[in-house]
Amino acid sequence: VELLGKAYPQDDYSNVTEKILSKVGKNLHNKKHHPLWLIKEQVKDHFYKQYLGRRGTPLFSVYDGLSPVVTVQQNFDSLLIPQNHASRRKEDNYYLNRDHMLRAHTSAHQWDLIHSGLDAFLAVGDVYRRDTIDNTHYPVFHQMEGVRLFSCHELFSNIKDGEGLQLFEQGHRTAHKQECHTMEAVRLVEFNLKQVLTKLMTHIFGDGLQVRWVDCYFPFTHPSFEMEINFQGEWMEVLGCGVMEQQLVNSAGAQDKIGWAFGLGLERLAMILYNIPDIRLFWSEDERFLKQFIVPHIWQKIEFQPLSRYPPLINDISFWLPFETYSKNDFYDLARNIGGDLIEKVVLVDEFTHPKTKKVSHCYRIIYRHPERTLTQNEVHRIHQAIEESAIRELGVEGRF
Repeated sequence: VELLGKAYPQDDYSNVTEKILSKVGKNLHNKKHHPLWLIKEQVKDHFYKQYLGRRGTPLFSVYDGLSPVVTVQQNFDSLLIPQNHASRRKEDNYYLNRDHMLRAHTSAHQWDLIHSGLDAFLAVGDVYRRDTIDNTHYPVFHQMEGVRLFSCHELFSNIKDGEGLQLFEQGHRTAHKQECHTMEAVRLVEFNLKQVLTKLMTHIFGDGLQVRWVDCYFPFTHPSFEMEINFQGEWMEVLGCGVMEQQLVNSAGAQDKIGWAFGLGLERLAMILYNIPDIRLFWSEDERFLKQFIVPHIWQKIEFQPLSRYPPLINDISFWLPFETYSKNDFYDLARNIGGDLIEKVVLVDEFTHPKTKKVSHCYRIIYRHPERTLTQNEVHRIHQAIEESAIRELGVEGRF
């Protein structure tokens, strides 16, 4: 595979499609006046102004040009993700080969950036995952990672009588802390993390924002939380975060520090903030969409006017599955590769096992709808036929069309 000027030999792991390769290097988050660029700039602006170092310069440095091609070591191993963890599966990721992949999260850069000596940074970029097809999922989306590390002095210097307090102890892991952290250190890091994120979201969504925190699990943080905001009467999850696993921090050479990390999806924030109904629109070249985001300054309020909804065309496809391995994501990928953004949604509507032969049949409903124009019956028929033929050829299924 040729990508960004480098060649990657293919092997039994290679599964990245032409469609996906064509998205690499588009960097929507760096395209001026694109809605994802706007959100990135708002977050940057907030961090630059809100958090200053000793010399009055911004505390957080921002990296938005890191290559999306990473090693499996960077994407998984450096983050302590176990070898047998479900998130490593070929069904869920785009591998160039056994050793290289398109990053599945911006967390893939945490270790390297800490190792280079940074204490506070934001990393922004396009990330790639094989997933279902509907209006909120797309195989390429954009994330922002934030990391902040504290030395003992930084964490405790503002605390009354804080001289005797320590970051580390030999203790036990509980639901609230890691075995090596003191309770007071974790409390302060967690408080700082939640305060930073609450301020950020309030700045983006407006004063009086209601926020709640839900305990959750990530391999590279503990304790871990998801942040939900109440927007227009509905609770929505906007990001994941937590106290960084000390083993990760230590291995990157910052063993005298403790830190937090968060990761948020730019599309998710933009869809909520601007009420954008379909994730495919971010890839649109349509002026009616793009011109709405050309504003004199990044904090200008935007009332997004949705493009009119064009009528859908709905076709079903049924086939017997091969006895060997078959994954739904293989079919979704195949459909996306052929139908591209003409496909709005694919749903498995029926699953049936033949009583005698024990063969399994799947029936998928494919909803074709273009975000910018009306599709013709002919156009859809051609694509649907190509999907049928390709499924037989590439997935080894037996058609029931």
